Amino acid sequence: MQHNPPPLPSLTDRISDAAFRAMMSVARALPYERRVPMVGWIVSRLIAPVAGYRRRIRRNLALTFPGMPHDKVEHLVRAVPDNIGRMVAEIYSGEEFLRRVRDLPLEGPGAAALEAAHAANRPVIIAAGHFGNYDAWRGALTGRGYPVGAIYRPMDNVLFNNHYVEAISAIAKPLFARDKDLRDMLRFLRSGGMVAFGFDQYFRKGAPLTFFGLPAKTPTSAAEMALKLGCDLIPIYAIRQPDGLSFRIITEAPVPHTDADTMTQALNDQLEAQIRAHMDQWLWVHRRWKDVKGG
Repeated sequence: MQHNPPPLPSLTDRISDAAFRAMMSVARALPYERRVPMVGWIVSRLIAPVAGYRRRIRRNLALTFPGMPHDKVEHLVRAVPDNIGRMVAEIYSGEEFLRRVRDLPLEGPGAAALEAAHAANRPVIIAAGHFGNYDAWRGALTGRGYPVGAIYRPMDNVLFNNHYVEAISAIAKPLFARDKDLRDMLRFLRSGGMVAFGFDQYFRKGAPLTFFGLPAKTPTSAAEMALKLGCDLIPIYAIRQPDGLSFRIITEAPVPHTDADTMTQALNDQLEAQIRAHMDQWLWVHRRWKDVKGG
């Protein structure tokens, strides 16, 4: 079968990738404690206004929290991109980042379920939102010897995608490209692997569930896979701490097996509770509510 070659990077792709590489080259020359907040500041103060992040955050907050005071909105307009920048700096810090997260304790009722599944060589579906730093818990699970894989969506900018995949592979692997590596993922799960599924981005063919009380098309693939394999579906979060550099790893109890929509709504509800407690740590730059007027 003949495969079409990937499209050549555009000039915009080349410029944006070169700018990112230059930023990270400067950042990596700094000590970790300075590098992470510096990249957070750059993304928050310089990149976010140009990339439209601030506009998107304000729009999403207007939908979900219409009565939020102006000063709190403006705080989140700065704090959300700061968390994004810190996360990027951490991911690209490789072993320095892993040393800080691999021995973190797993808190919450899901920790025992993960340990039991690993001991019995049973698969686990991990439900992961774009919250805190979702690679911190990957490093913590890998540090325990748990076999942790993840599904990722290849970036449109192939230049950026190449080094991004390399960076996240250094934290934990295998990685499975969405819509391409299903057979490999199933084989890994059936061998006792744990695979992280995202569920908090808009999915046009998703179930008409709710998130923050609004209609939100949500992928149900995590619940469907857990039902298919008869395995645990466990939500997990890496919550950034007030120092801006450390994390707590929180695990929820396995979601009871019912049907895919009910289980996925439980994931939405639990993630919403975490976001309400840590508003600056979710990626409010997503167009999560496309079917809502103003979204």
